[in-house]
Amino acid sequence: MKDEFISKVGVYGQMHYRYLKETKPSTVNVMRMKGTLRQYLEEVNADAEAMLARLETEMAKSEGVIEALKQRDQMEWVARKNNIRARAMEIVQAEVIYV
Repeated sequence: MKDEFISKVGVYGQMHYRYLKETKPSTVNVMRMKGTLRQYLEEVNADAEAMLARLETEMAKSEGVIEALKQRDQMEWVARKNNIRARAMEIVQAEVIYV
């Protein structure tokens, strides 16, 4: 069965949907029948986005990745921000997406 709305639930909602389809297809079918799948995936997407933003902000602050570093050494700032984003994304995937 094709869920038409999947492209509109955000990237994290789509990731969670794929995970559910592969690991818990009966859960997906029950949610389809109840009409709660879209709302659930939108909530997962919103939770993941909020958690990612919060983690990135906290990690950057605690590691000293601030605007002063960006002004002083832009390449170092980009490298550290990318590292922070990757680590935060791993946490979000482990705690929100793949559960």
